[in-house]
Amino acid sequence: MVDNTLKHFCLRVFFMLSHWLIDVDDFANPESLSLFQKDLPLDWINQALSETNKASMRRRKLPAELVVWLVVGIGLYRDRPITDVLDKLDLKLSNSLGESIAPSAIPQARKRLTAKPLESLFSITAKHWTQSEDAGDKWNGLSLFSIDGTQFRTHDNPSLAEHYQYVYYRKDRHTEYPIVRMCALTSLRSRLIHDVAFGESSKGEISYAKDLISSAVPNSLTIFDRCYLSAELMLNWQREHGTSHWMTPIKSNVKYETIEQLDDDGRDLIVEMKVSPQARKQDPSLPETWKARLALYPDDGEQQPNHIQGLLTSLTDRKYSLKSLLDVYFERWEIEKSYGEIKHDMLEDEILLRSQSVEGVKQEVWGILIAYNLIRLEISRIAKEAEVSPLRISFTMALRDIQDELMWCAIASPGSIPKKLRAMRERVKRYILPEKQKRPKGRTVRFSKTRYTVRSKHLK
Repeated sequence: MVDNTLKHFCLRVFFMLSHWLIDVDDFANPESLSLFQKDLPLDWINQALSETNKASMRRRKLPAELVVWLVVGIGLYRDRPITDVLDKLDLKLSNSLGESIAPSAIPQARKRLTAKPLESLFSITAKHWTQSEDAGDKWNGLSLFSIDGTQFRTHDNPSLAEHYQYVYYRKDRHTEYPIVRMCALTSLRSRLIHDVAFGESSKGEISYAKDLISSAVPNSLTIFDRCYLSAELMLNWQREHGTSHWMTPIKSNVKYETIEQLDDDGRDLIVEMKVSPQARKQDPSLPETWKARLALYPDDGEQQPNHIQGLLTSLTDRKYSLKSLLDVYFERWEIEKSYGEIKHDMLEDEILLRSQSVEGVKQEVWGILIAYNLIRLEISRIAKEAEVSPLRISFTMALRDIQDELMWCAIASPGSIPKKLRAMRERVKRYILPEKQKRPKGRTVRFSKTRYTVRSKHLK
């Protein structure tokens, strides 16, 4: 009797251990590693690896698909060492003897991966996420976008200095660190990034914006900053689809000829401007002159030289009222906060990117952008449930909750992930920001450069 009881007890323990071992095996499966499994499925990662011929041909301690997760995690946990990020996301693997991978295996794995799979994965995810989140948010039937630029600083070593270069203030003065210049096409209302172009700092923002022309969306309005006023850029942007419209501020020193007046006050005009010989030399298809609509702000008598006095746009149809054109431009100011969210909240105001190689910097930037879009995707869904604008959800609180949930979900049952997501969204609803009030005064910018000469260690 005692033997039978002991036998049943041992069998019961055996079955329990079997179930626990199955659960442990499930946790080690890459498909259950992330809270974002349903938004960034393993199939997309494998697709990106296949398209760039980087799929692991043999089983490694740190295979390619897990390195992709690691690079995205680096963007989410800037305040943690990379080895700690590996542990926090439960990406750590060991061999048959239980020996963990050495820290030196991480840079080797990243070097094998290169930046191409991350670039491909960004394109795949951006296409899916923007279509799902931006489809219903229109302005007069048009999707709203913005193009703006920013810079990242890299470590000051010979290879990075030679590739990305410094920004020179004058012949003998330049930035302290090599600069990565980036230009992004971003949704105005969800702040999801659709596409980016980045690289060496010797290439200007307008040139990077031209690289994004093929990403122009039909039936859309893209708002540019005033530094992007270029006949070549604007005309080719609209040529891409015919309905990919643009808008940009105009300075008071821009010369134009009034062709038609659309209102009684002379603030809504169709104007004609000359295309510079330099622009026509670069692009012979450009006409000698080009036309656009000019929407002028009321003259308050206090405008300074080069002050923004109005907006140029391709929206010449009268169905777009003067007031609506002037109002929609101010939504563009909000897009500058996206770069602040990346640099201040995600990167913890760190001066430099982590990576110290050219390919590593590219890989890191793509990982940061994917991580940012993941956060913005969750914020967009939280906002829909709360029935408010995505801009009313605190990015900082959403980021902190997502970081916490990622660590907990790394050791949680995969079946509990949807419940945790719903619980997270309920919590984040508490962090809805109040509606933003209009700026009481004009926008001003204060910028200063160092008065000391910066000595270059690598470039003459």
